[in-house]
Amino acid sequence: MTPRQTPPARSGEQPHVLYVRFHPVEYSVERAAEAPSGAPRPGPGRAPGIGPGPGIDADTYEGLLALLAEVTPVVEAIPPDAALADVAGALRYFDRDAAGLAEIVRVRALARYGVDCSVGVAANPLLARMAAAQDARSAVRTVPGDPDAVAAFLADKPPTALPGVGQATARALHSYGLDSAARIAAVPLPTLRRILGPSTARRVHDWARGIDPVPVTPNAPARSMGAEHRFGHDELDPERRCRALLTLADRLGSRLRTSGQVARVLTLTVRYADRSTTTRSRTLAEPTAHTPTLTATAYALHAALGLQRARVRSLALRAEGLTAADQASHQLTFDPADDKARRIEAAVDRARARFGDRAVRPAGGFDTW
Repeated sequence: MTPRQTPPARSGEQPHVLYVRFHPVEYSVERAAEAPSGAPRPGPGRAPGIGPGPGIDADTYEGLLALLAEVTPVVEAIPPDAALADVAGALRYFDRDAAGLAEIVRVRALARYGVDCSVGVAANPLLARMAAAQDARSAVRTVPGDPDAVAAFLADKPPTALPGVGQATARALHSYGLDSAARIAAVPLPTLRRILGPSTARRVHDWARGIDPVPVTPNAPARSMGAEHRFGHDELDPERRCRALLTLADRLGSRLRTSGQVARVLTLTVRYADRSTTTRSRTLAEPTAHTPTLTATAYALHAALGLQRARVRSLALRAEGLTAADQASHQLTFDPADDKARRIEAAVDRARARFGDRAVRPAGGFDTW
């Protein structure tokens, strides 16, 4: 274990891990009254009640990570808009508990970037994530470190509330009546192994008891680039979701080409009205920044989820495994349509470089550049 990597939390350990999710401020009369002292208020001409704005851009995210690093060097980036921080070594220096440091982070993020955050405070990353996801409002929520408090916090949580438990695993558990973390924790591990298999059973059994052996590991932002679209209301229409994906893929492709990079993997994250998320990834046939390829892959990932009546709050695309475009190979084709599409794409890039990003946009997308 390196000096800057924190060990896994032990039973009864005091809260010292922050899970911070950044998001644009959503002002309302009630929120204005709840905002931390010294936090900025809506400027002239901005009325209370305005809904979510655009997501966190890459430069702002970098700045927010630097802000966290002012509190502790043990910061793990989780693009595109979250981070883990272990503040065990900062408690004495700042003479505050972990929740007090979380409030400092909130105030500084609001003052410097106009960005609010939901912060979960707990003894390990698993519990901190779950605490942050409890409520849609921005706030600091703490899970006490004693085992009884952890058990009470987890008791009525459904399996899908445990980070890492997907729908398929939850269905398997539900079929045996294991519909809460308390019931999963009470089941003998050998029984759970017969339901889920050895490795999955061990992880789920630990998670249901609030045990997370994974430490907070400092890192630089992952070699990725992301874009997010937040709907003004819970979106049920799959056509509007596809329009959002077209806009995101176009934005992502343009940014990749401008930076001279290509992506090996495309990841789609869907956030629902209850703040739960689904993430799916696909490795591309070849590293690319070609917008039609990114768009087709995004559509395929979305279609594979089968979201019929899902209430979707936001969609995010992330290009991962970035490499320099001049170091990647491209399979030549004799398809004139592909050649034409790439020449049009190059012309669009030149127009945007000269007249701005909004100069040319896909006809079927949203006007959110």
